[in-house]
Amino acid sequence: MGESDAIAQASKRLVSLPDRTFQFGVRIVRFCRWMNQNAGFSRRLIEQLLASGTSIGANVEEGQAAQTRKDFITKYSIAPKEARESCYWLRLVRDAELASVKQLESLLQEAQEITRILAKSVMTARERLKEAQKTAEKHA
Repeated sequence: MGESDAIAQASKRLVSLPDRTFQFGVRIVRFCRWMNQNAGFSRRLIEQLLASGTSIGANVEEGQAAQTRKDFITKYSIAPKEARESCYWLRLVRDAELASVKQLESLLQEAQEITRILAKSVMTARERLKEAQKTAEKHA
């Protein structure tokens, strides 16, 4: 990884997850609009990608407003599933050669990174919930 790649990665980490998933959703909307304006794209494929790609940020936003740790885990557990689904649709478009690899690689990489971040967030939240439950049991 070159210095500019390292700087780009570091700057990505500084962006909050809700902002990052929102920006990903914006990019998906724009990409789907481009696909819709170009012949040869299945309307169903566009709808699937649009739904999964924008659902990630919506679930993260809902998770941010969670009233309990369990509610947070529920919302954040949906988001990586949607991110994985987005990866699937993006790979399908790429491998079917419906769009250039250059157009898709950045979106696909971001979807994969978001998937990993969300999965780790869910694991951490579940571990903390278990720890809190054990502590509560000790004090009960």
